[in-house]
Amino acid sequence: MAKNKTITNYVCQECGYDTPQWLGKCPECGSWNSFKEIKVSNNSISAANGVIASNESVKPQKLSEIVSTNRLRIQTNFAELNTVLGGGIVLGSVLLLAGDPGVGKSTLLLQLCLSLALQGKKVLYVSGEESTDQIKMRAIRLMEANSEGKTENFASNDDNLYLISITDADAAVQQIQNEKPDLVIVDSIQTMQSPNAAGLSGSVAQVRYATLSFVRAAKTLNIPVILVGHVTKEGMVAGPMVLSHMVDCVLFLEGEKFTTTRILRAYKNRFGPVDEVGIFQMMESGMAEVTNPEQLFLSQEKQSTPGSVLVVTLEGSRPFLVELQALAVYSKLVMPRRVVSGVDQRRVELLLAVLQKHCRLPVDSMDVFINVAGGLKVADPAVDLGICLAVYASIKNIDLSQTVGIAEVGLLGELRPVTGLEKRLREAKKLGFKNIITHQTNRKVAEVFKKLS
Repeated sequence: MAKNKTITNYVCQECGYDTPQWLGKCPECGSWNSFKEIKVSNNSISAANGVIASNESVKPQKLSEIVSTNRLRIQTNFAELNTVLGGGIVLGSVLLLAGDPGVGKSTLLLQLCLSLALQGKKVLYVSGEESTDQIKMRAIRLMEANSEGKTENFASNDDNLYLISITDADAAVQQIQNEKPDLVIVDSIQTMQSPNAAGLSGSVAQVRYATLSFVRAAKTLNIPVILVGHVTKEGMVAGPMVLSHMVDCVLFLEGEKFTTTRILRAYKNRFGPVDEVGIFQMMESGMAEVTNPEQLFLSQEKQSTPGSVLVVTLEGSRPFLVELQALAVYSKLVMPRRVVSGVDQRRVELLLAVLQKHCRLPVDSMDVFINVAGGLKVADPAVDLGICLAVYASIKNIDLSQTVGIAEVGLLGELRPVTGLEKRLREAKKLGFKNIITHQTNRKVAEVFKKLS
């Protein structure tokens, strides 16, 4: 039997670079005196992500000899979450949920815990930021809001939902091994620390050690673990970049502070697609699913609105209509303003150059403002025609609010095909829109404007 040896590594606290010997300057990020000593037992270097430890005897296997089994999934009560994850939470997987402070990460996960507890699933909620009393108060508020003041289901939740307020990563892993729940929530990974790693909580060494500990527990016990992660001011996950590589799925919960719309995106998913999105609304009763996105992104008013055009964006396999708004006014500035919200500003500047060159629109002397209604951020090239139509409608003061534009616009002013056109057309026709402009109806933007004039 192999002896239990202690391995000493030195890890840079700035970038996470590790080396077996101490260095004064980090060769990766150039920081001075940033290396800290970390002692790790060789028995703890184990099967992260299903890889067998180096001290175990292994031999290569033929592909035909490997027995593959379908991964079992836990179905949640949130259809939007199931869609983003590819069909539910995979047993033994590790998920990282990140988002801005106050966007609703803890609320969404607590609702998930309560719903699974009602299904008879045993859930362990590990909190390093709040006390158990605070979590209990929020849970009661959510249950009262969803049950209209009825509290008869509280006991069934209490029987299966376990709360613990702790910041010691090793003690948290020990609780997971003792309780063996069906799901573990860690809120948040940046608050976890261990005496086996150098630095304070949130440092590179502590985050790496804590994440590796939870990944090891998830893989060995076949228990899914959801880690909550903070984000930096640049919108990236706080901590080392290796954190995103260690987990199986990286989810981002996006939303503006002054809107109720929340969008859940998967930026990495080893068990499902990475282009699906889930749409929620932050209500008084918690996070509510949005099954009809057009309720959020379409204006319900039927009055004449020059500068408003509809587009059909495709998020993963899901099409939905979005309202694009444009305002073009004459400017006395030497360099007119370009204010854009919801789409790429460089793409808008490119389209404005096309309108000036090929459609003879005087946008070079106008301030142009572009907005996507509902606070949605759209990166689909199929909205190019919608942006051009909205700017044209604002300049000519005509109503195109019932017109749907679906096409990419090239530098030569031509309309180019987009993916999933048939699916987009079905969605627009299902909602009763008949005036739909695509590359099949017109070849160039100038031809579209000539028909509208």
